[in-house]
Amino acid sequence: MRKKILLVFFALFFFIQPSYSDDSIEDKPPEIFTGTSVELDRLEIQKSLNLKENGKFVSSKNWMIVTANAYASAAGAKILQSGGTAADAMVAAQSVLGLVEPESSGIGGGSFLLWYDGLTGKTITLDGRETAPQNSTSNQFQNSDGTKMKFFDAVIGGLSVGTPGTLALMYEAQKRWGNQNWSKLFEDAIFLGKNGFLVSKKLSSSIERDKDRLSKIKKTKEYFLPNGKSLRHKHLLKNRAYANTMQNIANNGIDNFYRGSVAQDIINTVSNYTLNPGFLKIEDLNNYNVIERDPVCVNYKVYDVCGMGPPSSGGVAVAQILKIIEPYDLRSLSFSNPVTWQIIGDATRLAFADRDRYLADSDFVSIPLSGLLNENYLIGRSNQIKAGIKTENIVSGKPLDDIVYDYGIDNSIELQSTTHISILDQYGNALSMTSSIENAFGSRLMTESGFLLNNQLTDFSFNKEVDGRLIANRLEPGKRPRSSMAPTIVLKDGKPVIIIGTPGGSNIISFVVNALVALMEWDMNIQEAVSHPHAINKWGKFEIENSPYSAKLASSLEEMGYEISFRNYFSGLNGILINNEIMGGSDPRREGIALGN
Repeated sequence: MRKKILLVFFALFFFIQPSYSDDSIEDKPPEIFTGTSVELDRLEIQKSLNLKENGKFVSSKNWMIVTANAYASAAGAKILQSGGTAADAMVAAQSVLGLVEPESSGIGGGSFLLWYDGLTGKTITLDGRETAPQNSTSNQFQNSDGTKMKFFDAVIGGLSVGTPGTLALMYEAQKRWGNQNWSKLFEDAIFLGKNGFLVSKKLSSSIERDKDRLSKIKKTKEYFLPNGKSLRHKHLLKNRAYANTMQNIANNGIDNFYRGSVAQDIINTVSNYTLNPGFLKIEDLNNYNVIERDPVCVNYKVYDVCGMGPPSSGGVAVAQILKIIEPYDLRSLSFSNPVTWQIIGDATRLAFADRDRYLADSDFVSIPLSGLLNENYLIGRSNQIKAGIKTENIVSGKPLDDIVYDYGIDNSIELQSTTHISILDQYGNALSMTSSIENAFGSRLMTESGFLLNNQLTDFSFNKEVDGRLIANRLEPGKRPRSSMAPTIVLKDGKPVIIIGTPGGSNIISFVVNALVALMEWDMNIQEAVSHPHAINKWGKFEIENSPYSAKLASSLEEMGYEISFRNYFSGLNGILINNEIMGGSDPRREGIALGN
């Protein structure tokens, strides 16, 4: 029955579309895009697939895609259905995400990608993180008196914009691993840009929350707040400038973005906001490159967990936390036991203490990476934790005794607006990609080409040094800012069994760990794992999400001596679990959806 429903869905979405070359359709979008027949929002698709949010998942035999938005999942599913690879589907999905979820990611931002090759069995990573302009200075986020700028004073405008890397990463991944015609991959983004898409609840509420900041920049205000009012849920929104940019990329590749008129548009946008102009120059775009890096992998019981290394801290921190908790019997303790969360919380504190001192762009600073992942070092860190007793005096460790890495502690801010794509294709290739423009709506600068620009430079430390010691994550020309993005692929017997990742700023690391533990220790299905309540402790204070057992958890942790607060989380875990079948699940806190066949 489910397979039949999926086929009906594909027929509705993919085959009723008129030809893309027929300009007469532009002002007459088909019913599926107007909401008069089938609405492509998450709840409607869940209903059409007869799925429930709690405990159920989409199952498949051949392939699976999970993204943060129904339009994007459908665009990627179309490519997979036609025989495309995970790399092809990612390009289609990300090009749509930049249109329908512009507050979170897009070609004006950066990305990290993990790839497992079904043919060779090799796992590699691609670094499409933004770079600091060559004219950047280490004190550009400081006031004239040497004090740090307020965060949003630094964010809004050109000063925070790094050289975008997402499009270059999309191109590189598809060139290496795709089998479809490049131009085909942008058809849905072009069509939706021209004819309109239904504004999601998330986008609408994001605009409403940020309307004061969005209103500071004329072009941005005109797009997101027409007539001074926030776009409403289900409003049919068109972005012909974005459609034209996608058409140019489809026809000509990425050269115009990094060297031509789009590049000049980016530079003009960054320079022309006179209240806070940036340093980005055409040469920065000309010289941008995607970097292939080795994954960070650790063994956790019967699994090999692989993630992204520096300049992201995500893979290292996830690996450290898992190795620190590995000696403890979390399976027997179970997910509702406060001691479980005390152990995970203190392991997270230990990993963050190391992260805040040591992790940054390894092309610019020396990082004791092998020491941070050394088995004996992590056993020593694990031994600091006593089950049921608060761990005191947590500080960064000394991973290599013979070398001194005397860096200052970084306290840079990472706010949560990012997206994640998980894909498994019919060829056995697995892709996990996290993409971002950093804070919601990035720098708030909208280009004439129809996309927002990132504010990733504010992921650097605003100070060059502290207490006379240089900070590893200080801003330097050409450097890539530290991230917490943690796209993850878990292998068992050399084959992928979990593909997962999430948005969430510095909480990304804990969101991913929580889901992995749920899958590897508590045998939850993928939907249960991504839906499970969070409890997070990064720097000493436990933040707990409301759940049926949160009151008991809070009371027990308070008795152990922890400070407690309750909060809502907006994780956006998108995951795939591969067992006898392929199972996809998306976090109910956001609007994502899994599609498979």
